[in-house]
Amino acid sequence: MEQESVARTRKIVHVDMDAFYASVEQRDNPSYRGKPLVVGGSPNQRGVVAAASYEARKFGIHSAMPSVTAFVFDVAAGIAKCPALIFVRPRFDVYREISTSIHAIFKRYSDLVEGVALDEAYLDVTENKQSIPYASTIARHIKTAIFQETQLTATAGVSINKFLAKMASGQNKPNGLTVILPEDAIAFVEKLAIEKFHGIGEVTAAKMHSLGIHTGADLKTRSLTELTHHFGKAGNYYYKIARAEDDRPVEANRVRKSIGAETSFAQDLSDISQMLQELDQIAQIVEQRLEQHETRGRTLTLKVKFSDYQQLTRSKTMLAPISELSTIFEIAKALFESIELENRSIRLLGISLSNLDNQKQSQAIQLPLFQNGNIRF
Repeated sequence: MEQESVARTRKIVHVDMDAFYASVEQRDNPSYRGKPLVVGGSPNQRGVVAAASYEARKFGIHSAMPSVTAFVFDVAAGIAKCPALIFVRPRFDVYREISTSIHAIFKRYSDLVEGVALDEAYLDVTENKQSIPYASTIARHIKTAIFQETQLTATAGVSINKFLAKMASGQNKPNGLTVILPEDAIAFVEKLAIEKFHGIGEVTAAKMHSLGIHTGADLKTRSLTELTHHFGKAGNYYYKIARAEDDRPVEANRVRKSIGAETSFAQDLSDISQMLQELDQIAQIVEQRLEQHETRGRTLTLKVKFSDYQQLTRSKTMLAPISELSTIFEIAKALFESIELENRSIRLLGISLSNLDNQKQSQAIQLPLFQNGNIRF
């Protein structure tokens, strides 16, 4: 049965630009090359890291990290985590222009292109414009064209569905290409450490470890009932990916309904001031993402999950769309303060904006499944 499930497949390519924003800055300014660099707000202004170069990542610096954390390891002692770290303000207009050029390259091979972010996209190349039989060949052509036309590198993953293609692209960065063949899909997932699964964050991974789930093989032994009991609706997703199953189509004209960010905390928060500080950081990430997508929203929703996994949301709809950090934070803060905490600890906070002002009506293009036990990659 398992082999039959992977035989009904598509050919999916996932392309992920390597440290995109940071790489653009290093490309455009030779003095930045080979140096640890962060794209984001200043540590003196409560900024957030939007991207980090690979040189900076060696110091544990990553996106969504508070800039002050990236800059200073121990604030009290004044010990610099990375003394030579360079901070650069984002140039989203430049990143969007380059992203448009990269998507034009994708369209040479398929119209089924789903952009996830400016630096990331899925392509369904089961049937492609150039009648190339191997998805891996298409991925190589795309990587070469991107480098020749933008002087930037990309990593690609190729497999039978979106989940596996995404996992493949994370195996050999930067400038890599990984293929997970249909016959290897189940074995790949079984050997994968649970914290490496796309869609399983640090907090969820810790909970899975507490339940004795450390690998895909461990996850596969758990029933759907057990997983939904422990993880709610997400349990259904975990049940499927443990079996290398993902039936989500590549949606070429996917309409974005909301933009947001959320943070799960490794340790539950009980201090109000710390909760508000985290909320401020989340608001900054939301502002960055709104700017990336050149949009604003009218409805702000605050999401709160308590230590007992009870979850609630509070929303406010404005007369005019918003995108400014100060407004996002003040509305989120007001919604947060309307909640009766009653000395309860918080496990997760999130902010999202919906009723976006640039939505276009479109129909998602869905590709039928092809029955073929000998798909070539």
